Amino acid sequence: MRIEHVAIWVNDLENMKSFYETYFDCKSNNKYHNIEKKFESYFLTFKSGARLEIMRKVGIDQSNQQNQLGWAHLAISLGSMDSVNHMTARLKNEGYSIVSGPRVTGDGYFESVIEDPEGNLIELTI
Repeated sequence: MRIEHVAIWVNDLENMKSFYETYFDCKSNNKYHNIEKKFESYFLTFKSGARLEIMRKVGIDQSNQQNQLGWAHLAISLGSMDSVNHMTARLKNEGYSIVSGPRVTGDGYFESVIEDPEGNLIELTI
């Protein structure tokens, strides 16, 4: 078994698509749009084959609260400490919020945590 994909609700579908394509080299499929359900989505595929579905639907427009039960973050392996440092600096220089790091965590991971354009946490790691 393997996880086929994970999905996230977003407000600005095109901006989020652009973010993941620009910074994480994802490739997108063509937009799916169900006019009746007022739903649209993209599947973004990483080089590893992992997929992230970004979805938007009329009426789903409230963010979840911080520190709640459920999914906490998306972790993306960049392959090296230098890559984590470089990507963190690049995102910071381009105006994205850096939540923590880069640092070595108590359990030995090297990581930084950033927010995507809609405030979802992304852990950048080796």
